[in-house]
Amino acid sequence: MSDYYDNTAERLPQIFYRDLELQLKQHPEGLSEYTLLKKLKALGYFGFLSNRPAKPDALYMAHFLLFHALYRLQKNNYYEKKGIIDIGPFNIRLRDYQSGEAALTVSKDNLAAYYLDMANLDNTSRADVEALLDAFWREYARFDNREAALSELGLVDPVDELTIKETYRRLAMHHHPDRGGESKRLQAINAAYAHLCKSRF
Repeated sequence: MSDYYDNTAERLPQIFYRDLELQLKQHPEGLSEYTLLKKLKALGYFGFLSNRPAKPDALYMAHFLLFHALYRLQKNNYYEKKGIIDIGPFNIRLRDYQSGEAALTVSKDNLAAYYLDMANLDNTSRADVEALLDAFWREYARFDNREAALSELGLVDPVDELTIKETYRRLAMHHHPDRGGESKRLQAINAAYAHLCKSRF
C-alpha cells in the first residue's frame, strides 16, 4: 500500500511528531483516534484523506501512520522519562511518567512491533483492509441496541459513561492477545464499545 507516499520521511516529517505530542498535551483527558486524525488533518497532515468519503485503504493508511508515530513517541517518552502514552482504539492520552507502569506499557507489545515496521503498511493490500473492516462490522452488527452492547461488557442500565469507559478499558486490557486473551473476544468488546459511543449522538 505505497500508493500515497514513497518513504517514511515523506509520510511522517519530524514536525508531525511535535504536533502530535502537542495535541496530546492539550487534551489530558485523551482523544479518540477519529478526533486526533481530524485535528492533525486540520494542521495540514493526511492530505490523501481529502476525498469524501475517504477510501478504506486511505483510512487504513492514516490509521497506520498515526499509530506508527504514537508508538515511536511512546518509546521515546519512556526512554526520556517524559510521560506514558496510552494507545487504545477509542482513547489515546498522555499521562505522567511512572517507572514501573511505563516499563509494562512498552514491553512485549506485539501491536507496537507491528505498527513500528513500515513494511507491514506497504505489504497490506486493499483486500486485506477490506477483510479487516468486514470482520469489525460483522461484530458491530451483532449489537442491534444499547442493551445488547452493554451486555457484552457485563453491564446493564442505568449506567453512566464513566463506568462504561472504565469497564471497556479493563476488559480490553484483560482480553488483549498480548496478555493471553483472544482476538475474537477483544474484537467483540471493541465493537460493543463503538456501538455505545455512537449511540450517544
